Amino acid sequence: MSTLKGTGAPGGQPLERTARSRQVARRSIGSPILFTIVYSSLASAIYFSLGVIAGHALGLTPLVFLIAAVMYMVTAMTYVEGASLHQDRGGSTVFARYAFNELVSFIAGWAILLDYTILIALTAFSATQYLKVFWHPLGNRGAALGLSLAFIAFVVLGNIRGFGARRARRVGFLLAGDLVLQGFIVVLGLVLFFNPHTLVHPIHLGSAPTWPRLLFALTVAVIAFTSLESASGLAGEVRISRAGLKRLVASTTATVVFLYVGIALVAVTALPVHDGHTELASRYLDAPMIGVVSRVHPHWLGQALMYLVAATAAVTLVAAANSAMLGLSRLAYSLSTNRQIPSGLGRLHPTRSTPYVLIIFAGLIAAALAAPEDLDFLVGIYAVGATLAFTIAHLSICRLRYTEPERDRPYRIPLSVSVRGGQLPLPAVFGALASTGGLVAVLVLHEPARYVGLGWMLAGIALYVIYRRADETSLLRRVTVAPQVLRAEPTRERDYGSVLVPLFGTDLDDDIVQTAALLVSGEQTDEAAIDNATIEAMWMFVIPMSLPLDARLPEAQIKHARQVLARAKAIGEEYSGVHVATATVRTRRAGYAIVDEARRRGVEAIVLGAEEPSAIRGGARLGGRGGPLDSYVGDVTKYVVRKASCRVIVTAPAARDSPVELARRPNRVRAPMV
Repeated sequence: MSTLKGTGAPGGQPLERTARSRQVARRSIGSPILFTIVYSSLASAIYFSLGVIAGHALGLTPLVFLIAAVMYMVTAMTYVEGASLHQDRGGSTVFARYAFNELVSFIAGWAILLDYTILIALTAFSATQYLKVFWHPLGNRGAALGLSLAFIAFVVLGNIRGFGARRARRVGFLLAGDLVLQGFIVVLGLVLFFNPHTLVHPIHLGSAPTWPRLLFALTVAVIAFTSLESASGLAGEVRISRAGLKRLVASTTATVVFLYVGIALVAVTALPVHDGHTELASRYLDAPMIGVVSRVHPHWLGQALMYLVAATAAVTLVAAANSAMLGLSRLAYSLSTNRQIPSGLGRLHPTRSTPYVLIIFAGLIAAALAAPEDLDFLVGIYAVGATLAFTIAHLSICRLRYTEPERDRPYRIPLSVSVRGGQLPLPAVFGALASTGGLVAVLVLHEPARYVGLGWMLAGIALYVIYRRADETSLLRRVTVAPQVLRAEPTRERDYGSVLVPLFGTDLDDDIVQTAALLVSGEQTDEAAIDNATIEAMWMFVIPMSLPLDARLPEAQIKHARQVLARAKAIGEEYSGVHVATATVRTRRAGYAIVDEARRRGVEAIVLGAEEPSAIRGGARLGGRGGPLDSYVGDVTKYVVRKASCRVIVTAPAARDSPVELARRPNRVRAPMV
């Protein structure tokens, strides 16, 4: 969190800065949004990776997915400990920054940028292949490519507009339905198809599959883990307990084991291996789940499942592309603000506050990658970035156990042993070795991955060196921004000695500041009255999900906030004995931030301007009919009135048929205690 440089007064005159003019970032992301981020890649990966993995692992596909589930558990533990240790955005790039240096941090971030971009291309192309069930011309190259580009454009535009918490919850419900459908297919398929002889008979280890192909399949199976990077990018914004972190690791691992292994068992028995080949890797390579449900009988049930799977797969894959773009924009913005890539790439949209330059650039690269329409090509390159980033993440956590042994870890990887005075986490050691082996394997066994993947990394390092040298910045210098946690000073007991005033830049701002000043400027009779009564004037930046909470905002927004706060200070301090402290708060939800700030600051009342309801979401009626608040207000006012633990004073425009000035004679609404 950073302190404002100053608050300009109306007309451009600067006002005196105080220690209480600051920015505060509120944690308001809960489990539903975290569920959406984590499960989007997990739920979608089975739709495009099953055919590629089955083509290499053949009858050992279930074993490959079982090993992948174990690796997922190990990797999830590493990312959860790292994100809880240093609650900054960026995942492995942050872990590496604190554990090693800026160059290693960049390498991890650049590798994950490649994966995010490929994931957008993969999911967009795969979505078109499932929609062939509804429209057969999508099997043609031109039509499929056109729809893939349309999906990518949809994701780009959606992320430029901003990805909010409400939208994330809707996507979460869709993903939950998809997981239920996958679970149903596992149960139904095991009942209809599972046969141990059909599963085991085609396996001839060393020839079907060969060792190199099995090793490549094991490496490719980790491609779903990029969701951990996206989720760790929300570190510092998530409201989740220590026990909740443990449950998150356990629940996601259990889901991966059940769905991945279960679907693999159903797939290789429904479409068994014959003479070293399976239809999963040929006829149904681009849409393997359609091939699985096509074998379901009776025929009507199989047809119904084909259409249902096609629809849910397309929706899930587009949601995964959206989550990948969300993670990419946050990570790329982090790299630009840390001078690892040119800062101009992190330029924000003047009204949406989203990094539109990076989003458009990533969309163009994803479109170019989708053009070949080659899943095996994309998956191989994807594995390079994933294994490299995971290797760095595991090594970083091991090193941080020694460099920062006393730092609080809300989650700590179990099974640690004492080595040279430190606690070395064995799961992270195992993960580092396995990821390194996978990286070597994919570079040796997959020629496109070797050239494209290494080319991407070398080009990135060259750009990094050139940019840093041109900027006269050390290649290895550690760049960190320590958060400044400033708390309001406690107030003495008095009637309305402190009032919180949220400002929204509306015509009511002047009125609510005057109302608050009237409430705190009354005659003081106790000895503590020599201190000024305080108005906490607070401006809220509602940050879209595509950016971290501490993202750099457009100068126009900051200037407007300073002007509003300066005017509030000038108006409030016209009243005797009133001091106005200004602050800006970054949040995802305005109502939540107001209630939380009021509780944290210990104010005695909130003076709130009632915002008008939206045309879509409507509002809530406050007061009885005929009263001065016989009108409807929006969600923010409704939330604050219901949740605040102090008195809420709502100021609204006078009714058309009443000359009452509510700013001078406010309605006082007692909020329920929580």
